[in-house]
Amino acid sequence: MQTTVVCMRRLALVTDAWHPQTNGVVNTLARLVRDLERQGTEVLVVAPDAHRTVPLPSDPDYRIAVDPWRAIPKIRAFAPDAVHISTEGPLGLWTNWWMRRKRLRFTSSFHTRFPEFIHARFGLPLAWGYQAERWFHRAAEHTLVGTRSLIEELDALRIGQRLIHWPRGIDAERFRPTRRKLDVFSQPRPIWLYVGRVAPEKSIEDFLCLDLPGTKVVVGDGPSRAELERRFPDAVFRGWRFGDDLADHFASADCFVFPSRSETFGNVLLEALASGVPVASVPAPGPIDLIQDGVNGAIGDDLKQACLRALVCSGERARESTERYTYRACMDIFRAHLVPLVKRLPSGASSSAMSEVQEASAV
Repeated sequence: MQTTVVCMRRLALVTDAWHPQTNGVVNTLARLVRDLERQGTEVLVVAPDAHRTVPLPSDPDYRIAVDPWRAIPKIRAFAPDAVHISTEGPLGLWTNWWMRRKRLRFTSSFHTRFPEFIHARFGLPLAWGYQAERWFHRAAEHTLVGTRSLIEELDALRIGQRLIHWPRGIDAERFRPTRRKLDVFSQPRPIWLYVGRVAPEKSIEDFLCLDLPGTKVVVGDGPSRAELERRFPDAVFRGWRFGDDLADHFASADCFVFPSRSETFGNVLLEALASGVPVASVPAPGPIDLIQDGVNGAIGDDLKQACLRALVCSGERARESTERYTYRACMDIFRAHLVPLVKRLPSGASSSAMSEVQEASAV
């Protein structure tokens, strides 16, 4: 596909997922912003932290903007060369609507299965959620998607006009096998590790219910933690870990277990593999693309059998499987598919067409 290269000095990035949230979306976007700024791009992050917010019902760790219209004057004053709308929350929805109204071009990305997220918490029919996804991504010039298997799924659901494969990057210097330390876990081995949000859509109960030797460890937090700690007293809950401490937890485990069927990528999969830890997972976009069964882990509907098969996989092969997932490649793909706000007119265009473009581009 031929793309228009944007002379990108100024980018407006609109996201409802941002600090102080802890998840793969925030980590990906925060690293992307840092890398773009190092390359000379000025980035305006339009996020809930600059708005009046309320906690999301059933999950107070997520706060959503209640005044998303206030984002528009900020974007106009910033005068960006390109706009990327990353999430389908209030800020993303309002900006999406405004860009359409002004007939301005933008790009989007598909990070989270919001239909499943909303269905798990509020019972909204999945069909309604996917209809909203179709509306949201229809006007985007490109929609960036983490895995090829998810692209096939979204294409079948008629979500997005031009879907672009956008794999994530991994900090291979921080997450590496040499960080393995015997004193991180004093519990009986093997150590079966899960890292991430402790929330209904993550299906962590399916992991904790397994009859496995050794010890199950959960690193992370969320609305389901208290109930799961009560129901599974033999499991170890460590809460959130960050930086080198998190890297030590990854490298010191024996197998990483990923029970979620609603993932779009799974940054933690890359972090586990880069740490030399094989992964056991159910089939889902993300794991399907990243796991080579019998090589760097195992994948199957029977999660217990996947765990036992993954446990004997090579940590060295797990590490090798992440070599192509670099932050530079992630940033380059993102930059290459941004679009200017207004499509350039061919030479000889009418004065009325030129006037229309000038009016639309008056962000």
